[in-house]
Order: sequence, then C-alpha cells, then structure tokens
Amino acid sequence: MNHAKVSLAALAVLALASTITPAKAEALKNIVLVHGAWVDGSGWKPVYEILSREGFNVTMVQEPETSFAEDVSAAKRVLDLQDGPTLLVGHSYGGSIITEAGIHSNVVGLVYVAAHAPDVGEDEGALGKKTPSVLAKTPGAIKLTPDGYTYLAPSEFPKLFAPDLPHDQAVFASKSQVMAKSSVFTTPLTAAAWKTKPSWGIVAGNDQIINPDLERWYYARAKSVTIEIPGASHSVYVSHPREVAEVITSAARSFGE
Repeated sequence: MNHAKVSLAALAVLALASTITPAKAEALKNIVLVHGAWVDGSGWKPVYEILSREGFNVTMVQEPETSFAEDVSAAKRVLDLQDGPTLLVGHSYGGSIITEAGIHSNVVGLVYVAAHAPDVGEDEGALGKKTPSVLAKTPGAIKLTPDGYTYLAPSEFPKLFAPDLPHDQAVFASKSQVMAKSSVFTTPLTAAAWKTKPSWGIVAGNDQIINPDLERWYYARAKSVTIEIPGASHSVYVSHPREVAEVITSAARSFGE
C-alpha cells in the first residue's frame, strides 16, 4: 500500500469537509397537546393562546376516553397531520397516552405536565397504588357507572382536581366531565417513548390527583428536565398557564438550535 497516497487522499477528504456547512436541524413549530381523564381539550386554551402568540402551530387532541387503544389512536391521528418535527405534551392520564403514541415518527420530544409516564408493561393504576395520592385516600371520590365509566364526584372535584381555580370555574369543570372507561387506567403500555426521546416534566407541588412524589419518580427515571411549580394543583395547566407554556416553549426551541 502506498502510504503517501493514503495520506494525500485523507487530506483531500478533510479539505472537502471543511468547505461543507453542516445542515442545521429543522426548527420545531408543531406542538400537540393531549388532555387527561375527566376533562377535554378546552382546558388547554390558556396555554394554547400563549404558544400561538409565540408562533407555534398548536393542536389539541380530543381523545374519547373509551379505551386506552382508542385514545392513543386519537393522538396518532393528529400526529399524522403534522408537517414536521412535533413536540408532544400530555397532562395526567395524557402522559400515558403520549408515552405510547410518542414513538410516532413526527415526535421528537415529550413534555409531561403533572402526568403519568409508565414503562412498557406498566400501567398508571398500579403505579398510583404504590404511591397513593390524596384522591386515592378519599373514599367515594371516584364514581363508577353501571357500564364501567369513571368520573369524579362533583362535590370533590373542586377541592381535589382544581383547588387553585376560581370556584365557579372548578364547579363548571366538575359538571362537564368526560367520563373515562375504567380500563384506560389499567391497560399496560406496549411502548415507552421517553426511553428514546428527550423529555421534560412539570411537577405540580400540591397535586392531589397524582402524588407529586410519583411525578418526581417518573421524571427522574426518564431523565427528564424537571421543573416544579410549588403550590400548583392538578389543574396546573389551567391555573399556571404562563409557567407551563414557558416550559413547553423552552423544550420546543431546544430543537433546531
């Protein structure tokens, strides 16, 4: 082998490489927001408005809460419509949904907002029992219909789900609940997108639906960038929209830098 020729060839390659400008990663503009159980996508409106003013294309998923598979399909249906890199955000039970749906090719990152983040083979119901919340310790707070759908007792909703919202607003939310099939909380996951994609987690410091310690554990396990909002309830995305939007914006802008 002629070592002189090899060296010259290597130098030629290096010279060529030095003239090529590295391609910049595509900036992220799409954000998809996934709601949790017993509520719908309208609760995201304050966060949506802030993110939209920042120039993002924001879409809310309206999952039916009839089965975990159907809720994941609802999220993937919206993800299919995105035209590029997408940040997927989930609140509460929506965290389980984004964990499963987040393997979608358009998703580049995940944001958990007071949310569950199970691993493959796990379900949030079993994990919640290991680290019980105030809700779990409140007898009769979760009601069950004869055909297996759950909802929060309207008398308990304001103080458990939304104690930091105006009382009238919390009462309205309690009267407009989307009933969730009980099986959505006990269906084991078959994928865990946080294992392969970067994630951020928001801990609601006064969460009474999911124990804040469970949220901290989830996000530590996923190696998420974690932010805690002291005193915030489970309705943190409604009561603290600016802080939640700041985390989402920061996550979104970390792509394409």
